[in-house]
Amino acid sequence: MAETNYGLAGLAVMGANLALNIADHGFPIAVYNRTTAVTHEFLAGEAKDKPITGADTMQEFVASIQRPRRIIILVKAGPAVDAVIAEMRPFLEDGDVIIDGGNSFFQDTVRRDREFEGSGLHFIGMGVSGGEEGARIGPSLMPGGPREAYELIEPAMTKVAAQVNDGPCVTYIGPGGAGHYVKMVHNGIEYGDIQLIAETYNIMKQALGLSAPEMSEIFARWNTGKLDSFLIEITATVLGYEDSETGQSLVDLIVDEAEQKGTGRWTSQNAIELGIPIPTIDAAVWSRGISALKQERIVASKVLHGPTRDGSANGSAGSYDKDRLLSALENALYASKVSSYAQGMALLRVASDTYGFELKLDELARIWKGGCIIRAKLLDTIQQAFKRDASDRPLNLLLDPQFADAINASQDDWRYVVRVAREIGVPAPAMSASLDYFDSYRSEQLPANLVQGLRDLFGAHTYHRTDREGVFHTQWEKRPETVGAETSETEGTEAIGEDEAVDQPTETSRA
Repeated sequence: MAETNYGLAGLAVMGANLALNIADHGFPIAVYNRTTAVTHEFLAGEAKDKPITGADTMQEFVASIQRPRRIIILVKAGPAVDAVIAEMRPFLEDGDVIIDGGNSFFQDTVRRDREFEGSGLHFIGMGVSGGEEGARIGPSLMPGGPREAYELIEPAMTKVAAQVNDGPCVTYIGPGGAGHYVKMVHNGIEYGDIQLIAETYNIMKQALGLSAPEMSEIFARWNTGKLDSFLIEITATVLGYEDSETGQSLVDLIVDEAEQKGTGRWTSQNAIELGIPIPTIDAAVWSRGISALKQERIVASKVLHGPTRDGSANGSAGSYDKDRLLSALENALYASKVSSYAQGMALLRVASDTYGFELKLDELARIWKGGCIIRAKLLDTIQQAFKRDASDRPLNLLLDPQFADAINASQDDWRYVVRVAREIGVPAPAMSASLDYFDSYRSEQLPANLVQGLRDLFGAHTYHRTDREGVFHTQWEKRPETVGAETSETEGTEAIGEDEAVDQPTETSRA
């Protein structure tokens, strides 16, 4: 048996398939699973006759790997990762590398990275996208941590990753938790993309009365154009699948309750902390949450009624021009996807600056072009946009000339689709949020001036003026004029919280 520098702990679906992928690319690998029966079954099955060895104990597993060891952990995110590291660490030696390939929260990866500092060991947090199939034939890999540690795993990872025209779908992401952060945002974009597709399907179904097979053909056709992507491709597959037992479309038999593992929610929470709007992803997260309220929704459907006119729906199946609506849906879905990607890339840009990740957005677009769930034709344009010189690089993806032209040309259809959804009472939160982001971002004037006025009245939170410099506070209920201005919001001002009662505003600033 050939000597190996690689090991993998955790032989669930992802782990087993990644181990097979690594072995197939000429890198012998040792495997370990806490349940030894799983290890033996794997070795006797798919791993048979491949350069894969197994061990029954952690000590045997680590000892079977030649130094410097590169050991991938693929277990459930959270305490399980810490438990495996704690069990493994006593047997490791200077120069060994641990790679967490699960969907760990990036702050956990930051913590683990710090715990390894000065120990002689290396820790890498590596996002792995592509699901079961990707792990087996080529995923998108997002490794973050010490650069010298990445260089130790680079030869194998560039082979096992998905391959596209401009290289393998792996790159060094950045220090600390950068890899898992990028994977988290990737998954947030994925949440938004899936929700947008589901809403498009629902509008087709409710407004046009189309069957699942009919919609399958439409999505398959769309996949040959600007919407070309993995998610559109598999949407056609799911809608076209017939249940062998009933002869019905299987999608019509699936309960409408969507589950989630947390990465989308983490993305929303982090965006709130950073003050970056990602409304499409937020809408996708809460849409999954409300879908889980199935029993409540059943009750509500009997009590709460949608839009009616003379006892009938304002819009109903068959009342819309099919060709007109389908054409509009294609453009609206594309525009919404661009808006969603723009939100995700904007979050990555700010996070890179905040956390010191030094992310290269063009490289992220490149490695997402193969292997991962959000791989799509439009990533070529995204890569081109962020590959330009810094002086010519768009601050937001919506400002890229190609996307700006496309989204401006699509907005009438976009608004029409949202209007149709409203007319028939079909929820389209992600598509509406995508349009609202576009409208908000392009607005020179937003009503935040009134927001600030209200905040100043009840909490003395101060405001800026359009006609002069300074920070101002007004005693609104005494007289309308401004009572003070200062050059610093902190100097001489202690604003009252928005959840605190205010008996009477007082002068909090100096002229």
